[in-house]
Amino acid sequence: MKFISNKNSVNTLKIAVKSVLCGFLICFAISMTEFDAQSQNISDEIFRLHIMANSDSVRDQSIKLKVRDRVQQICSSLFSSCKTKEQAESIACENMEYIVSEAQKILNENNINENVNGEIVNMYFTNRTYDDFTLPAGNYDALRITIGSGNGHNWWCVMFPPMCVSACADFSDVLDENQIDMIKSDNIEYKFKVYEVYENLISKIEKR
Repeated sequence: MKFISNKNSVNTLKIAVKSVLCGFLICFAISMTEFDAQSQNISDEIFRLHIMANSDSVRDQSIKLKVRDRVQQICSSLFSSCKTKEQAESIACENMEYIVSEAQKILNENNINENVNGEIVNMYFTNRTYDDFTLPAGNYDALRITIGSGNGHNWWCVMFPPMCVSACADFSDVLDENQIDMIKSDNIEYKFKVYEVYENLISKIEKR
């Protein structure tokens, strides 16, 4: 009888632990669903810049940075009056040939026989921390500049709001207070990491 009593106690404990675990998972799932919605809203308002180097050689990485500087210079002027991401994208499309030609000049001036390509894409980005804020992982619209084969380490920043030129990007015109608090909070780093794993998994599934 004593053995049966102990066994029942163990079973009761297992049930209690499972119940607590299930409750935790449900609460966490609800929390992540809300986080996912906020993250999606953020990515919908951000336009990014992505520059892909030809290779990881010292020369190619150096050229990538020179192209970056030139593209930033051009875009800081082009996007100065933009109020929305849609305006920034439209201006980027209208001036794509000019942006690419100026980047190509950098290669020509340095006697590099590679081509530069430019396009507007929707692509996956991992979590990225810029000074005092972090953008969650997910798919973002971006101006992508590819140098040569594009097999080298890349460089990226936020094109709109214009953080590429100034690290003090003002998100108040495109994000609400909750979203701004979210990207600037130091207390949700674990959620960003979990969400990055989740988004990376979804991105891989969608590509299949």
